[in-house]
Amino acid sequence: MNQINPHDRKIAETLKSLSFEPVASAIETSGKKARRFIIIVGLISLVAISSLTVMFWPEIMTSTRLGGRDPATLSANAAATEIATPAEQVAIQTNEGSAVRRLPVAMPQEIAGSGYVVAPHSIALFPKYGGILDDLAVEVGTRVEAGQIVAVLEDAKARFALEQARAALVSAKLTLAGYEIAQAQAQASLERVTALAARNVASGLQVDEANSALQIAQNVVAQGKQSVLLAELAIRIAREPVDALSVRAPISGTVTQLNTSVGDRVLASSDAQGLLTITNTNAMVIDADVAEANIALLQTGLRGEAVLDGFPDTPFAIELSRIAPVVSAAKGTVSIRLRFDAPPTGIRPNMAVRIRISAPIPATH
Repeated sequence: MNQINPHDRKIAETLKSLSFEPVASAIETSGKKARRFIIIVGLISLVAISSLTVMFWPEIMTSTRLGGRDPATLSANAAATEIATPAEQVAIQTNEGSAVRRLPVAMPQEIAGSGYVVAPHSIALFPKYGGILDDLAVEVGTRVEAGQIVAVLEDAKARFALEQARAALVSAKLTLAGYEIAQAQAQASLERVTALAARNVASGLQVDEANSALQIAQNVVAQGKQSVLLAELAIRIAREPVDALSVRAPISGTVTQLNTSVGDRVLASSDAQGLLTITNTNAMVIDADVAEANIALLQTGLRGEAVLDGFPDTPFAIELSRIAPVVSAAKGTVSIRLRFDAPPTGIRPNMAVRIRISAPIPATH
């Protein structure tokens, strides 16, 4: 049986305290912590890289499509092209840092606006003299021709005045007839006295008296004829208001509004409500407003297209015929007038319309 003396035990304990086992255990523990730290840092890095990739992916793809060219240069060229294209349609290309400019080309630009269909020839009809509406020969939508009777008024005073003038003319003609008879008698008396004087039966004084009587008779006849002319003129004056009681259409067109009915008293004053409104629907135009910024591009003769709100599927051709001499300060627009030839069937005044005009941009050098 082996026995360990105290000296050997002390040496064994000393050697055990110097053993590497605890150190190895500590090193093993530290290594595990280091690996864990590396794994965590790696995961965080991957998340960060993924986020940055998502954020900058468009820039990366843009850089890839640019083929390695300088983005700043390409952006400047693109901006120049964008600015130049509307005005001059100039294309800019980059070739080893140098810009190549194509020749300017005038391309059309579209001018948009809105407005209304207008009938320039529209007349509110007033009678020349007032009266009671006795007959109305039209209704809204009736097509009338210039000179056609559309209404008849009644004014008893005007008709009485005409009858009185006619009676005065009859009286003047009767009076003239009496004067002419007196003249014929004076003429016969002068001839008889002259014949007697030739036979020395009548004196020269009698001849002179007969001659004077004839001259007076002739003067009275002349006055009678003048009275007849005055009576005839009075008839024409009296007939004019009577004829005006028959109201006639001043233009050809369509009755678009009626303001009275049979039995109403109609006033002649233009401040009052008119009888009716006649509109020439065969000569309509478009009055529209466009932005003031387009005024340099506007010129008569430009062509375009219009679309009525009531007929959105039926565009028709238009042509610019007039540009307003002033600009609306309140709206910042300029008014234009356009004519058209083949509008949709059913077009009417005051319909809303949208217009587009093609205006060429002058090429700059």
